[in-house]
Amino acid sequence: MHLAYPAVLAALLFCVGLYGVLARRNAILVLMSVELMLNAVNLNLVAFDVWLRDTLHSGQALTLFTIAIAAAEIGIGLAIVLAVYRNRGTSDIDRLCDTAETDEAEVNESPGNTKKAEAST
Repeated sequence: MHLAYPAVLAALLFCVGLYGVLARRNAILVLMSVELMLNAVNLNLVAFDVWLRDTLHSGQALTLFTIAIAAAEIGIGLAIVLAVYRNRGTSDIDRLCDTAETDEAEVNESPGNTKKAEAST
């Protein structure tokens, strides 16, 4: 088998994953797209390992390491997405703000500020 076939398939998988990361707004779909990109890298690692006939099988070892990292990434990422969904009610990436950001209206209308304003008058 030629090296071109798995390389082209890996390039197509990576492009589909990249499109998913850039175009999707749902956090779960973004995580799935990152997994596609990691699988494309795994395919390239194994294909080049077979093509170079490496006696150490370093491509396959790196693939196992990448699979372990991907499993940890999906576990932690899914836990974060579920926590955000429970707190905010949406997993839309565009609607999510940084937790440190606050609107000026929210700061002025908070109960602590109104009590201070009433005490000063």
